[in-house]
Amino acid sequence: MGNRLTQIATRTGDGGTTGLGDNQRVSKNSLRVHAMGDVDELNSHIGVLLCEAMPADVRELLVEVQHQLFNLGGELSIPGFELLKPDAVLALDDALAHFNAQLPKLAEFILPAGTRAASQAHVCRTVARRAERMVVALSEQETLNEAPRQYLNRLSDLMFVLARVLNRVDGGDDVYWKSERLARGDD
Repeated sequence: MGNRLTQIATRTGDGGTTGLGDNQRVSKNSLRVHAMGDVDELNSHIGVLLCEAMPADVRELLVEVQHQLFNLGGELSIPGFELLKPDAVLALDDALAHFNAQLPKLAEFILPAGTRAASQAHVCRTVARRAERMVVALSEQETLNEAPRQYLNRLSDLMFVLARVLNRVDGGDDVYWKSERLARGDD
């Protein structure tokens, strides 16, 4: 990738533009910059999640996800470049299968709640969905590789599964939605 940052306050963005990795300047309000920002925000939320106690295998996975999200952000910052490999998507598929196999099947909707770690995983899930929507919007205007969209789609699913795993760390459970319709037995 391009040059490493040696100076943070460059003032080059004062006019409302920012530089991409290929030295192109674009509006800070462009879809590409929004997508990059959503991926950066997601990575930051995962960093907050990593401050919580969790099983070692979950921690190891999330650290790898952070590295892959950095690759994804880098790919978004350099139009036409590939940094996020299809193998990264397959790794999420494997992680989904592994962690989902440990969980009971869902019979009801759950709330984004429970332990602080599980709740933060749900925040990561929602930010991943937003990032995915922004990548889809960008791909409708510009040519993008498939891996970024697929990665974010799988990652949001994985964060849902990990929230359920994290709720069970100390014998807890999911927080179930109390649907009035279901309570009455309506179909």
